[in-house]
Amino acid sequence: MARNSIAGRIAASALLCLMLAQASVTEAASGFGRFASVWVDVRPFLAEGGGAQAEALRADLTAALRQSFAGRIGGRGPSLVVVVRSLSLNPYAGSGNSGRGGRGGGGGSNDYLDGEALLVGANGQILARHPQLAVLPSSSGGAWYDPASERRRVTAIAEQYAQWLVRSLPVE
Repeated sequence: MARNSIAGRIAASALLCLMLAQASVTEAASGFGRFASVWVDVRPFLAEGGGAQAEALRADLTAALRQSFAGRIGGRGPSLVVVVRSLSLNPYAGSGNSGRGGRGGGGGSNDYLDGEALLVGANGQILARHPQLAVLPSSSGGAWYDPASERRRVTAIAEQYAQWLVRSLPVE
């Protein structure tokens, strides 16, 4: 019971942070409808030991951002740079149910991608910041016993991150 209460409080806090961040980025980023370029910086994640997974994430997130922002890339405007701080792929071994006949609510079976979108001017000045945390069920990569599951999970969370980001950055 206490675990569900703590999880509920964490979820409520995360939602509040997301709403506050959305309000601040909307104000700061207005007027940036187009981006000169889009790229992903995984150096902080590499510094934490991200390794090959960081490089796979860079490729997937770059592709997802270019697809999501396709109509807004090119010409004048700031560069959209997503800095990846961390990626957490939690162990997933099947049902997602825990405790008391499957009514435990799970809790630890989500994947997380923590990053920050920066709008960077031509002179390197940061014009706006938008921190964002993407969360997906660990089952998003399909069957846990499939060796390709973990790679699909990286792709899925990169796509979700890009899709939420395109909703968060105003077109005006």
